Amino acid sequence: MDSSTNSLDDASADGSTDFPDRASMMEVRLQAQEDEITLLKSSLADALRRIRLHDQLLPLLKQQLIAVNPGAARVLNHVCCSDGCTGSKRLSSSSAVDGIRHPASQLSDSIVTNANGHIGSPVSMIPRPRSATLDRSTQTEPILPGQDTGQDRVPLPRRVQSLQLEDALPPGQPFVEGTRAKLHRAPGLEEEEEEDEEEDEEGGGEQEKELSWTSSVEESIQPTTIRCLQDFQDGSCSPEELGSASASVRTSDSNLSSRSGPLHPIQEGEKKPLVRRNSEKLGNPEKQRKRLDKKAASSANLLTRSPSLENRAKELVAGAGSPGSRRGTYSQEQSIKMFIRGRPITMYIPSNIQNYEDLKMEPPSERLELDWVYGYRGRDCRANLYFLPTGEAVFFIACVVVLYHINNRTQRHYHKHTDCVRCLTLHPDKVRVASGQTAGVDKDGKPLHPCVHIWDSTTLVTLQQIGLGSFQRGVGSVAFSFADSGAFLCVIDDSNEHMLSVWDCNKGSKHAEVKSTNEAVFAVEFNPSDSTNIITCGKSHVYFWTLTAGQFTKKQGIFGKYKKPKFIQCFVFSLTGDVLTGDSEGNILTWGKSAADVKTLGKGAKETFQIMRQTRAHEGSVFTLCTLQGGALLSGGGKDRKIIRWSADLAPERECEIPENYGAVRTIADVDGEELLVGTTRNAILRGTFSDGFVAIVQGHVDEMWGLATHPSQNIFLTCGHDRQVCLWNTEEHKLDWCITLEEYGLCAGFCPNGSVVSVGLSTGRWMVLDLLTREVVSESIDGNEQLSVMRYSPDGSFLAVGSHDNFIYIYNVTESGRRYTRFGKCNGHSSFITHLDWAKDGKYIMSNSGDYEILYWDIAAGCKLLRNRFESKDREWASYTCVLGFHVIGVWLEGSDGTDINALCRSHSERLVAVADDFCKVHLFQYPCPKPKAPSHKYEGHGSHVTNVCFTHNDSHLLSMGGKDTCILQWRVIGGGAGDSRERLASASSASTSSPEPATS
Repeated sequence: MDSSTNSLDDASADGSTDFPDRASMMEVRLQAQEDEITLLKSSLADALRRIRLHDQLLPLLKQQLIAVNPGAARVLNHVCCSDGCTGSKRLSSSSAVDGIRHPASQLSDSIVTNANGHIGSPVSMIPRPRSATLDRSTQTEPILPGQDTGQDRVPLPRRVQSLQLEDALPPGQPFVEGTRAKLHRAPGLEEEEEEDEEEDEEGGGEQEKELSWTSSVEESIQPTTIRCLQDFQDGSCSPEELGSASASVRTSDSNLSSRSGPLHPIQEGEKKPLVRRNSEKLGNPEKQRKRLDKKAASSANLLTRSPSLENRAKELVAGAGSPGSRRGTYSQEQSIKMFIRGRPITMYIPSNIQNYEDLKMEPPSERLELDWVYGYRGRDCRANLYFLPTGEAVFFIACVVVLYHINNRTQRHYHKHTDCVRCLTLHPDKVRVASGQTAGVDKDGKPLHPCVHIWDSTTLVTLQQIGLGSFQRGVGSVAFSFADSGAFLCVIDDSNEHMLSVWDCNKGSKHAEVKSTNEAVFAVEFNPSDSTNIITCGKSHVYFWTLTAGQFTKKQGIFGKYKKPKFIQCFVFSLTGDVLTGDSEGNILTWGKSAADVKTLGKGAKETFQIMRQTRAHEGSVFTLCTLQGGALLSGGGKDRKIIRWSADLAPERECEIPENYGAVRTIADVDGEELLVGTTRNAILRGTFSDGFVAIVQGHVDEMWGLATHPSQNIFLTCGHDRQVCLWNTEEHKLDWCITLEEYGLCAGFCPNGSVVSVGLSTGRWMVLDLLTREVVSESIDGNEQLSVMRYSPDGSFLAVGSHDNFIYIYNVTESGRRYTRFGKCNGHSSFITHLDWAKDGKYIMSNSGDYEILYWDIAAGCKLLRNRFESKDREWASYTCVLGFHVIGVWLEGSDGTDINALCRSHSERLVAVADDFCKVHLFQYPCPKPKAPSHKYEGHGSHVTNVCFTHNDSHLLSMGGKDTCILQWRVIGGGAGDSRERLASASSASTSSPEPATS
């Protein structure tokens, strides 16, 4: 027998290593608790920091109020005295007079100017350790604000050099002592300077690498304040006007979040340089001087951009709303943070959402209904194909038992199993079916118990659930009794002892149980004429069991002079009552009872089961035996792929060989004595006769699948996987159009918008373009030496983006209707492998995700440039949405997700739905967009392994989902739904929430 067969036969014996033990379950729970503790610590630290900032901000606000209204000094002084304020914080009459006499020097000290034109009050300097995994392009970096307010400064643990406003003034410009402004980078702006990074590496010590400083108060700027700042330097603005402007800023924006602040940078499209915020480090004085000179020039440029800043300030004032309720998570009208494994991911809220907190998430009105199942599990299962009197073939794959009408080409499905179906048997009445499933685990790591379902094949109603909680790991084999019209069911589980149990089908109770063997067991059957006799076979054994008064006795078949095979693969009962077995040596052995050998075994010896005859049948294993009416026998071979018909006395009559691409014969089902159904080891079901040959009526992949793509205008889709097959399927006719085999396995695919070609990404960094009609390779290229994960064409088909595990996105120009490709550029900026990417509707920008949970944006038209200011992409519209990380799909993530729980998602073309493929065998259907956590969804089961990909057809009539190890493709019909797209729904929800005070429900 070939090596692949041996490995398959040993699968049951080796299955014990796959069962999660108590230690692994505890580790999962411990990791979840650690993540919760991390989030709680972060929230607590943020709350304490905000309290300190508000305490420090209070006296400054009082000073500004006195500067605007001197008469308030007496009232404030009285309030401070009555509240027991300390002398350092109490405002006396003299301080009020000083505030009137010299407002410029005091107020200018209290102004902190951000790089995007915001003015904020001075804040405390709070050290925060910098995470080694913090990525500049994904998170908001720590900043180093200065503090020079004229008051007592907090001593710093190390020397800090900060950019002062006097450095930014033009030469010769007078400077008023005490007037300073700290320049910070605008939130969301991710501009990096290679020179600064080199200087940081040379001059920074270990302490500087671990410590950073954060300013948590950033407030919007008023247009009058901007003008007064410039006029004040020119001498045309009085100190009183500046103080009034500053006070108006603090009054109008006092409700802004103190953690994030307004995150509006310069409007999109402007190319004027922005100032970068950096943590200054000790180093070479010459290098520090050059750095300050460089930043001073940028500061001067900032002061000349008042018109743009005025427009942004007007937008801020006009769009002000109520502050968010989730501290540290939501910054009003700006951004929201989600945490994956304790790492914050900032996402910016689009402009059309007025009140994020009041958005209501609802499940979609559309639902999914299982329409078709592609595939069959013949690779590692036996005796799993039967023919019903209704003209339907019964087989299973993943968690679904399929009833396929071979003439009408229709399917019905029994999908009450919660995990993969492993075995199947037909009741003597040809109506009832028993199917056993394997054990599994839920998303929390808790085991799901295996069981056997007895159900009606006509109504698909479950009649009995057998053995829930009694079996371990899974159910390997099942069989109904025949002599008593199927009153009992025999079950072999997948535990180490392979427990043999007999159950009362009507009562659902256990009748008897015994340990069978520690070796793998492949089949079990009742003797058709005596329900007290049961036979099992498997690795190196065939056992004859007798059940008496609830107790089992076992007799082992004796091979005697015949070579003992490694595996007894199958057996049947002949019309004469003999037992015929097929083994891994290619022989059919005839077993019978023999009288007790008193001479050899001594007095009291009992009868034994011995080999009466050996018949050479096949080259390689005999995988299946099937008896026909009249006593004829069919055998199916492994290595030779032959089906042989034998007479009742085991004389060969006819034979045929199935095509090599379908694999070996796994099982045979008789249709009418002439026509046969044949299940193969390459997951195909063939239909035919000895004279006419066999054709495939069911086909599927034979190994893990990842690549899935739907045609832009036709009802076809393409799949590829680890079996090196590329298959094109028809969703209307439910069949395989064509299949080709590659030298390497494919992992991703994408159709060109014109629909004539499709690109396939392989495991070695190579990718090829196939013509759909001729199946020929029209173009081929290679990018790096690591596997490719995404192939995505731009909406107009002029570009192709190739995402790789080498952290790069390769961009190609596409010409000649998708038949010619030239390298355009390479997107370099991710710190981990590319997982998903999407094009903007204008075909100029790309959004991408990576393995370390980054969200980056790229300007392709500008030469594959990384957009450091991610805020500018918040209102961009995307031609597709497959990125699992993004504002519009926050709600698809479950609480406590580790970042790998969602393998893929896909937005419908109508932009109403988003389908999600998760790691727990589920397909979810959400409303699109779903920007709030814990969004409700419809959940669908059917896959028996992690769902690797999902995709809508071109007209959104169907959804396709693809399993990993279960090699199953499920086609779901989209039913229900109404009119309107996602933008209309989002706008209506936002406007309704503006006028409705009720909180959102999730």
